[in-house]
Amino acid sequence: MELRHLRYFVAVAEECHFGRAAERLHMAQPPLSQQIRQLEKEIGVELLHRTTRKVSLTAAGERYLERARNILRAVEQAGEEAARVDTGEVGRVSIGFIGSATYALLPVLARELREQLPEIEFEFTGEMLTPAQVAALHEGTIDIAVMRTPVQDESVEVEVMRQESLVVALPETHPLAAKEAVRFADLKGEPFITYPSEHRSVLHDAVLAAAQRAGFQPRRVAQVAETSTMVVFVAAGLGVAVVPRSVEALQLAGVVFRPLVGAESVELAIGWHSERRTPAVERVLERLRVSLAEPDAPA
Repeated sequence: MELRHLRYFVAVAEECHFGRAAERLHMAQPPLSQQIRQLEKEIGVELLHRTTRKVSLTAAGERYLERARNILRAVEQAGEEAARVDTGEVGRVSIGFIGSATYALLPVLARELREQLPEIEFEFTGEMLTPAQVAALHEGTIDIAVMRTPVQDESVEVEVMRQESLVVALPETHPLAAKEAVRFADLKGEPFITYPSEHRSVLHDAVLAAAQRAGFQPRRVAQVAETSTMVVFVAAGLGVAVVPRSVEALQLAGVVFRPLVGAESVELAIGWHSERRTPAVERVLERLRVSLAEPDAPA
């Protein structure tokens, strides 16, 4: 059985006349009659009552018409959906966010993407370090990373979206909290809460370089992978933390953020694996370029 047999049968059943059905199908009547006979022979059921004046459906034909319409409709919808997948209108995209971008950017971008690309299924993962994002891009567990640079992997394509200044998170009772801005040199001797060094954290390296330019080596009291835990430790009075400005979105009692003088900004970028750039991923990347191309500002 072929789909054309179903189309022929539906046309005859709806017209109740072989001649009109043949005109509708742009074919001659004898071949159409032969095709319907062949269909009935194949399924072993008479679908049509035929007289010299008209054609009517048997009980089996009525049920078969219902099923045939559903099949043809499903085939048509499958073709339409395939075309939409090919253009990126439909699909599934997973995005991983660097920890410091989780609180300011993830809620905003998740809402925007779901509103603007409603037929793409999204999965969001927060609190990822850049090396973990690179590994996830290779494994295919995420399709896009909102990440920090540099990325030393040629198979991962990276596009810088913006520069983000650094701020210092201080316990609210800290003497430096009374200042409008803090120089990096003012942090000499302070206990630092940092991102892990063994994971080659971009922000860990940025903080270390800034401290060395200010003439001191940070005294680390804790290394934490999650930005939220880092800020909690600051609130507990365990030390200070240098973080991107977007972390100010994570408001927590007992913590204040102050602009930091003497520290270079860090880059926020989007990354994807060069071999997994599907049409849906491309559409999401286009949307992210618009949403992230804004000046450095807290959420």
